[in-house]
Amino acid sequence: MNKNTYYQKPNTWKASRILLLIIIVAIAIVALSAIFSSFYTVNDQQVAVITTFGKQTDVKTAGLHFKIPFVQNAVIVDVNKLRSLEIGYITDKGGNNVTVESESKMITGDYNIVNIDFYIEYQISDAVKYLYNCDNPDVLLKLLIQSQIRSVVGSMKVDNVMTDGKAQIEASVYDLTVKELESYDIGLKVTAVRIQDSEPPTEAVREAFAAVINAGQRSQTLMNQALQYQAEKAKQVESEQKKLTTQAQYEKQDRINEANKQVSMFNAMYGQYSLNRDITKTRMYYEALEEALGGVTLYIDTGDGLQKLLPVDTFTE
Repeated sequence: MNKNTYYQKPNTWKASRILLLIIIVAIAIVALSAIFSSFYTVNDQQVAVITTFGKQTDVKTAGLHFKIPFVQNAVIVDVNKLRSLEIGYITDKGGNNVTVESESKMITGDYNIVNIDFYIEYQISDAVKYLYNCDNPDVLLKLLIQSQIRSVVGSMKVDNVMTDGKAQIEASVYDLTVKELESYDIGLKVTAVRIQDSEPPTEAVREAFAAVINAGQRSQTLMNQALQYQAEKAKQVESEQKKLTTQAQYEKQDRINEANKQVSMFNAMYGQYSLNRDITKTRMYYEALEEALGGVTLYIDTGDGLQKLLPVDTFTE
């Protein structure tokens, strides 16, 4: 019995040494892991949300930082990265758009069916709220936007949705979504809302709307041509107006000059008349007679028949 015990002691000691070695290695691994996990790096596109014993305590920006092992945890969040949502379609691995009818098919305000796809860009505005105010903020954002899209499209006529109302739809969806996000306060903000595509559900309706769009483009072309013609005619009218105005001003000045000339002549004549009234009267009489009977031969009745006397010009002289 003592002999067997004697031979078992070396084996027990060897096992103890191996166990001690394993414990030392485990402690070393844990220590190294704690040391390496105590440091973390945050780039300029990120922030780190720090929790201590599971409670959020700090937010770190870009740089190298230290945290207490097993006590603190750092969650890296990409706050400056643009994220995207596809509503009404998904992009497969080959880059092709695959329609999701449950999201794209909507009813308009005049009870028509359209398929309309949206591309949404958004980013994280508050990392803490993004992590802790909602279990899945990205899914909630998509549901909010879908609700606003259906509300806006459902208030418009199909003609506007398919033709010239797309910019209005995008702006309305954006404004309504921003307002809703403020009330939910989930740390997200929408940066862009764009319509990728909109089309009627059937080929016949597509052709009809294509005809409407072509007619609208033709109408716009004719409108532009009419405006151009109007502008050209306006220039012609303006030029003619300036010409007539210049001519009228010239004629006005010419008449003023002629009137001044007549006034000067009258004043000169009146001056001569004032010096010798009888002679001036006689001269004026002869001049008026000459002007009225120019080229006419004068006859004077002497009682025994008409006798030719003198031509008027000789007589007046």
